Amino acid sequence: MKKKAYILGACLGLMLVTVFTIVPRAGAALGGSADSVTTDRKALSAVRRTTTVGPSYTVQEIASDATNVREYVSRDGIVFAITWNGLMHPDLTTLLGSYAGEYQQAAQKTPRQMGQRRREVRGNRVVVEKWGHMRNLQGRAYVPALVPSGVVIDEIK
Repeated sequence: MKKKAYILGACLGLMLVTVFTIVPRAGAALGGSADSVTTDRKALSAVRRTTTVGPSYTVQEIASDATNVREYVSRDGIVFAITWNGLMHPDLTTLLGSYAGEYQQAAQKTPRQMGQRRREVRGNRVVVEKWGHMRNLQGRAYVPALVPSGVVIDEIK
């Protein structure tokens, strides 16, 4: 009996350590302020590489060993789109921020198409597209209502 209690306690302790140290926490991302790029960089264990200025937005790129993520920030300082490419898809819960729940619900309702390498999930406020093949996975997520006027969504790559 003592041995079972010890094993149960050890398992519980390990779970708590995992939850509080390994699982990344993120602030606002998609739809959040540009400050969330720093939070996302830490959550993805990545480094900030470049910042590019476009006509009506700024692109901030962060890179990890497995994935490059680009966050598109409007002149108002709001992240309106995110793109990624790499060996694996990033943790979308982190990157989608407050839109993650809506995406997960919409993904459950969107049927998978056999043989298709591209998947588009549309929620009421967010669109997430994923495509690619092993070792070259890509995607983008955006909030149509936040895309600055004059920006064509196909520019976001």
